Amino acid sequence: MIQSLPGLFDLQVNGFAGVDYNRADISAEDLHASFVAMRATGVTRCLPTLITSSFDHFAACARKLVRCDSPLIAGLHMEGPYFSPHDGPRGAHPLAHVIAPSIEDFQRRQDVAEGHIRLVTLAPETDGALPLIEYLVEHQVLVAIGHSAADAACIHDAVTAGARLSTHLGNGCHGTMDRHRNVLWPQLADDRLTASLIADGFHLPDDVLRAMLKAKGVERSILVTDAMCGAAAPPGSYTLGDIVAEVDANGRVSQPPAGNLAGSALTMDRAVTHAMRVGGLSLADAWACGSTRPAALLQMPAPPPIDVEWEESSHQLTILPPTT
Repeated sequence: MIQSLPGLFDLQVNGFAGVDYNRADISAEDLHASFVAMRATGVTRCLPTLITSSFDHFAACARKLVRCDSPLIAGLHMEGPYFSPHDGPRGAHPLAHVIAPSIEDFQRRQDVAEGHIRLVTLAPETDGALPLIEYLVEHQVLVAIGHSAADAACIHDAVTAGARLSTHLGNGCHGTMDRHRNVLWPQLADDRLTASLIADGFHLPDDVLRAMLKAKGVERSILVTDAMCGAAAPPGSYTLGDIVAEVDANGRVSQPPAGNLAGSALTMDRAVTHAMRVGGLSLADAWACGSTRPAALLQMPAPPPIDVEWEESSHQLTILPPTT
């Protein structure tokens, strides 16, 4: 059955189709080509994501993105550098560029991004985080908790200050934690927080994805890819800024030699079908988690529509090409 649906909206995409948004030498032509490829997966709006780096590198990458004329770009997601410095919560983000949050540093970054930063992910336990959260909310920038080892009290303080999203919940945290007192339970329990989930089968085991969807409910769950430039590209070696990562034949992205995850090769259409197959969601609910709900979280209108073909019997989703 062919139907028209609001386009997908990816709040976290670091690169696509061989093009790394965290490389300062990226060309305008390559950027445009990557967004054309992304559109073929059903995405009509996205937030290109810049990870932890030096200010100068951030500025160079941000300028390239804000000057790109692709209609898919709805703003920028600044993921870092205000993160936990500890191994585990920091994930693949380079320790050398992790810094304490400050309003002044963010203002510098927003200035070079010409006001296009719409989402900031930070660790709320870092010194200066709470005043920055309040500042960001006052200036209509969505705040997410991520790459954090915060305790429950700190998370509650961050939410009271205005944080409204958990970035890739279940990832960017210690691998071994207290079974009761950890960074996950307070975020799952707080109905003021929406959870973004990477539904690729690697970042969250199937049972974990199902449990998180049930705990948050579809009304407080959104799908993201956290894609790096190996998404919609053959297996091989790719970059995520200064990080070199390998995409294997199964689509798992890892950072050698340890093999820890370093972004994904997921696409949003596959995230929707995975959430349906594993999470038991209907097409309407899974699609909303990847489309209208992220848009609403940013207080933006529904993404421009696309045509899709859905085969109920086989659970086969096909994104149809634009008619113009």
